[in-house]
This record gives sequence, structure tokens and C-alpha cells, in this order.
Amino acid sequence: MKAVYVAVMAAAGIVMAGQAQADEALAKAKNCMSCHAIDKKLVGPAYKDVAAKYKGDKGAPAMLAAKVKAGGKGTWGQIPMPPNNVTEDEAKKLVAWVLSQK
Repeated sequence: MKAVYVAVMAAAGIVMAGQAQADEALAKAKNCMSCHAIDKKLVGPAYKDVAAKYKGDKGAPAMLAAKVKAGGKGTWGQIPMPPNNVTEDEAKKLVAWVLSQK
């Protein structure tokens, strides 16, 4: 029984790691990484800083997904983030990945 549990947990970890890499690949494919980095400010804030700011905010995923699609200005300074050519599903995946950064 313990061996089955360990195998299931290992498989779940592999799937989640694969998903995290896939979402980073999506961020690169959509040119998000041109202005953002995981752990340092570029033009826009570091994704770790975004995750820390919105930790525990249940409304953040929807609000941030809307900002990814429509663009925004003022939360992190005066340099605007332009609208991004992403689907609703892609925006949600990107935001979930950003909010998972530690």
C-alpha cells in the first residue's frame, strides 16, 4: 500500500512539474518574458513579486487574467502593460503559473 501511495505521489509531482514547465513555455511563446522575469524586475515586475503581492487574494486570478488580456497601468508604476493576444484560457493558465511562483 505504501509503495502505491509513493508511486501515485511521484506521478503527481511529475505531472505538476510538466505543467509548470508548459506554462513557462506559454509565457515565453506569448512574449511575456520580454518584459517580465521570474525573480527580478525588468520592464514589469518579477513574477515572484506579483505572486507575493496577491497571495491569499481570492479575486486576484480573475482580475489578473483580465489585465493580461486588456493591459493595465499604475499598479506597478507608470509603464503600461499593453494588451496581450491570448485566449481567456491562456490568460488563466499564465496567471495561475505566475501566482504559483515563490
